[in-house]
Order: sequence, then C-alpha cells, then structure tokens
Amino acid sequence: MRIGFAVLRAVFFLLTLAAVIAQFTTSVRSIGDRGGNIAGLVANFFSFFTIDSNVLGVVVLGIGAVLLIVRKGDDPGWFTGLRAASVTYLVTTGVVYNLLLRNISLAQGTTVGWSNEVLHVIAPAYLLIDWLFAPGRTPLRLRAVWGIAVFPILWAVYTLIRAPFAADPVTGKSPWYPYPFLNPQTSPNGYLSVAFYVVLIAVVILAAGYGVVWISRRWRGGRPLPDAAAAAAGVS
Repeated sequence: MRIGFAVLRAVFFLLTLAAVIAQFTTSVRSIGDRGGNIAGLVANFFSFFTIDSNVLGVVVLGIGAVLLIVRKGDDPGWFTGLRAASVTYLVTTGVVYNLLLRNISLAQGTTVGWSNEVLHVIAPAYLLIDWLFAPGRTPLRLRAVWGIAVFPILWAVYTLIRAPFAADPVTGKSPWYPYPFLNPQTSPNGYLSVAFYVVLIAVVILAAGYGVVWISRRWRGGRPLPDAAAAAAGVS
C-alpha cells in the first residue's frame, strides 16, 4: 500500500505542479502580449487562494511520496498537520469554486481549461482520498483546527488590505480583488455582501478542518481506530 500511494502522490504532484505552471505561464504570456505589468501579474497570481492552496498541495504530495518510500510507520506529527491544512484548504477551494465561481472569468489572463479543473476539482478530490486511505497519518488534537484556520484568516486580511493598492496588470486600475465576491464595489450590498461571503467561507473552512481532524482521530488508512487510540491523542 505504501508504494502504491507513493506512486499516486508522485503522479498528482506532477499533475498539480504542471497545472499551476501552465496557468502561470499562460497568464504571463497573455498579460505580456497586451503590454501589461508582469510584476503586478505575478503578485496578483500568487494572491489567489486557489494557487496558494495548490502550491501547498504540491509540497505535501512531494514530501509525502518521499516519506512513504524512505520511512516506515507513522508520519512525523508536523507532516500530518501540514497534510491536514492542505486537505482543508483544497476542499474549501473546491467547494467555493463549484458553488460561487464556476463559469466566472477571473482576472488572471486567459484561463487554461484543464488546469482549472485540476486545481479546483481533481487535486482537492485526490488530497481528500489520500487523507482518508493513505498510510502514515497520525491522530490530531481538536485544537489543530485553529492552527489550520490561521493561514486563511491571514490571507483574508492580506487580501482586503492589499486590494485598494493592487491594480489590474493591464488597465492599471485599482482596486484589484482576486475574487469578485470580495469586491464591495461590484457586490450587490457592498461591504455587507463581502462580510457575508467571508463569514460563509470561514464556516466552510472550520467545518472542513474539523472534519479532517475528526477523521484523523477515528480512521487510519481506511480502518477505524480503537477508542483508546483516539482518546490517547487527547481531546483538546
């Protein structure tokens, strides 16, 4: 099983990395052809939560593939925590995209169709399957959910503070938001709509994080953990 999942992780590592690179190079070429600001495009590109979560997914898949080959037994605790964060962020990415953003053109140049599906559907689905069934995962304490929530909170604060100073790389116009539902100027109820979506996404992240942590305390590689083992992980 370890070798099988190591191979799967390597495959999805390459696929997800290729998807990020394909979208990045296409966006750079598209903006460059229109005489846009490449530096601004790069900064904006890596301000998408989708890109950040998939880059983390690439890191987790790469490290995870190596660990399954060179290490026997349980993964180190820090890696289980990193995996949990990655799964949570990518599940959130998939849910938000398919509920709010599918068929909406985002400000990143020309969208690459196959890459878009990998980043928003295929990678999230695989990371969740990997979390459920791959060996090596260790139980997490429930308070790990709050650690998982730190990056999305920082990302939201960064995005809302940066937006008035960021600009569209082609038109040079500010503000620039990575997602339309975060823009109070185009939202039907201004900042009230933005606040609603921020709270909604926070609920999704916390629910996904709790689910990921709960799974770690109840199942290991597709098998239920004995109650004693779950209890040994602590309840806080």
